[in-house]
Amino acid sequence: MQHYIEAEGDTVEEAIEQALNELKATREQVTIDIISEPTKGILNFGAKPAKVRVTIKQDVSSAPDTILRELLNRMGIDAEVESDFVEGSTHLNVRTDSPALLIGKHGQTLDAIERLLNCIVNKASLVKRRVFVDTEGYRERREERLVEMAHQMAEQVKYTNREVVLAPMSPRDRRIIHVALKEDDIISTYSQGEGDMRRVVITTGG
Repeated sequence: MQHYIEAEGDTVEEAIEQALNELKATREQVTIDIISEPTKGILNFGAKPAKVRVTIKQDVSSAPDTILRELLNRMGIDAEVESDFVEGSTHLNVRTDSPALLIGKHGQTLDAIERLLNCIVNKASLVKRRVFVDTEGYRERREERLVEMAHQMAEQVKYTNREVVLAPMSPRDRRIIHVALKEDDIISTYSQGEGDMRRVVITTGG
């Protein structure tokens, strides 16, 4: 899938510059299509801006979805990969009959695949991109469970006035906990430990 941005401006050049800024790309890295030239209208009424579509040039073999399919194939996982481009990031959804194998314990396998894919994609790409990988809506369900647990643990801390140390989590999961309790005026959170043993502590006070 090709990544593109449609942008508007008072002039074609202004629209192109805006698109390049959003894509964080240079002219050599893109193709430019002029959708419409600007029109002045009559007495400033009916004026229309210039509109362009700027697309990142991309080798099909280095596309994130192509690379992910190859990774899954080498893992022995038969799957279809759907690709979407949202707010400057690539979102890949994997449809497979073996989602548990792909997800792993607490999403560890899915996280590892996502990290590896980002390394491969950004090493081969002229323009650095963030790639997210999900399957069967796992990410959303995981976030919902973590947010629910965070609030339950926060209530426990308030009731007992004793801090709670959660099990070790990935950076993604720890961030979900921190964000979930950020607006609580009584509760505060911080991370402790190193590497894979890093975990969130929920306590009272700031």
